[in-house]
Amino acid sequence: MSDQSSANRKSLWIAAAAAFSVYFCMYAFRKPFTAAAFDGQEVFNNELKSVLIISQLLGYMISKFVGVRLVSELNRKYRALAIVGLIIFSELALVLFAILPADYKLIAMFLNGLPLGMVFGFVLSFLEGRTTTEALSAALCASFIMSSGVVKSIGQWLILDKSVDEFHMPMIVGLIFLLPLLFSVSVLQKTPPPSALDIQARNKRSTMNKGDRWNFFAAYWPGLLSLFTVYVTLTIIRTFRDDFGVEIWQGLGIRDKPSVYASSETIVMVIVTLLNAVAIYMRDNLRALRVTFIIMTLAFVLLIGSTFIQNHGGITPLLYMVLCGIGLYIPYVAFHTTVFERIVSASPLRGNLVFLMYLADSIGYLGYVVLLSVKPLFESSANKLALFQNTLYCLAGFSILCLAIAAVYFQKKLSHKEAY
Repeated sequence: MSDQSSANRKSLWIAAAAAFSVYFCMYAFRKPFTAAAFDGQEVFNNELKSVLIISQLLGYMISKFVGVRLVSELNRKYRALAIVGLIIFSELALVLFAILPADYKLIAMFLNGLPLGMVFGFVLSFLEGRTTTEALSAALCASFIMSSGVVKSIGQWLILDKSVDEFHMPMIVGLIFLLPLLFSVSVLQKTPPPSALDIQARNKRSTMNKGDRWNFFAAYWPGLLSLFTVYVTLTIIRTFRDDFGVEIWQGLGIRDKPSVYASSETIVMVIVTLLNAVAIYMRDNLRALRVTFIIMTLAFVLLIGSTFIQNHGGITPLLYMVLCGIGLYIPYVAFHTTVFERIVSASPLRGNLVFLMYLADSIGYLGYVVLLSVKPLFESSANKLALFQNTLYCLAGFSILCLAIAAVYFQKKLSHKEAY
């Protein structure tokens, strides 16, 4: 029996490594273009880089809305094939990005984002519903913390050291990571389903039809809307920091150092992954939710405090970006690892983690796209660092309030689940 248990643990850690690798590689198809500055280039009288960011985000956002249904319904046996098909589609879009005239490159970037938004859900669906889900999901989330900085460093290296054209660079980075991605997907596909012990502790995870999705949302909508609001704010701050990372680092006085992106995000990845993974030791679902909400609140306090100290010259640029990354990613990753997982586990209703995750993601990216559109694409502000920090102050404070509301609601609602 112990040998079987050891084998199961080994297979799950292999699955975690494969999930990390798949999503790490996915970022090579999504984020490298943000490492290019595209200085002085405009399209339709707007800064080219901002237009490209919005174009990709529009595709990515639509993908999230589609994923609310498709990812929560798709049978397990088709998930690996779906991941491969989505990635190949995105790479072909990067080929178009390299060869299309400047005025049409935004179309290629839209097509690039269109399939990528569903990859995370298909990967996460292999890991949910287990007593070790938080640790497995934390390993998965570590990939998007670290990978964005790494692929940007590779992109800048190709541009600065290898003289690769800015428009060809994203396609080349994607090709570099294509084979590792295919291998990782083949390993991930072999992940065993949740055990009987997993199902007893976390409920059986089934595909959800339209009626299931509506019933779950209708049962918990006040608390879910509060959490979705927090998720929107995190998506806005995190995505802005990610997409305009080059400009933020420049505002902090750091230029022409490609390695700095990977260095800061690697430190953040290690700390955030370890903090979120410890939730596996809390068996009681409601207790795990309470503790997680407290940790998320403290992370927002860290965001506000580190920004205040940095504005007064109290910390170095690297330390500030690391603290900022920790403050952002602790609550962001908590949604992926613990918050929605424990809500589904504590509920008597039919549900799965990826449904809630994709509902939050679709709303989050919609919020960011709307904000970009109504703020003249953000490029009207020459000081991206100041804009980032001012946005952070406002949204972090508001998020603390929303978290308090959600904590009170779910404590009351889920502790009386027998009412269903």
